[in-house]
Amino acid sequence: MENQSNSKQTQQEHTFTEGLSFEGFRQIMKNFANDRDWNQYHTPRNLLLAFTGEVGELCELFQWKGEVSEGLPEFSEEEKIRVGEEMADCLAYLTRLADQCKIGIIQLKQYQEKWK
Repeated sequence: MENQSNSKQTQQEHTFTEGLSFEGFRQIMKNFANDRDWNQYHTPRNLLLAFTGEVGELCELFQWKGEVSEGLPEFSEEEKIRVGEEMADCLAYLTRLADQCKIGIIQLKQYQEKWK
C-alpha cells in the first residue's frame, strides 16, 4: 500500500494544452472550416453524424480491452497516440457543432452548480 502511495506522489500532474481556451479552440476550428469553404457541409446534422463516427472510432480502440486503468497502462504508446487523435477529432466536431448551433459549451460554474 505504501508503495502505491509513493508512486502516485511521484507521478507528474497531467495538464491540457496551456493557453488554449475553449473559445480559442472554437475560433481555430471556425477559421479552419472557413478557409476550406466547409461551412456549406457543416450543418448541425452532418456535424453530429461526423461526431458520432469519431466517437465510434474512439470506442473501437477500447473494445476488447476490458477495464482500463487511469493512464491507460494497458495500451501501447502507439495506441495512446491514437486515443489522443480520436479524442481531438471528437472535440473538434463537438466544438463545430456547438458553434453551428449557436450554443455555448456549458460553463464550468454552471456544471459545478448542477452537481452540488
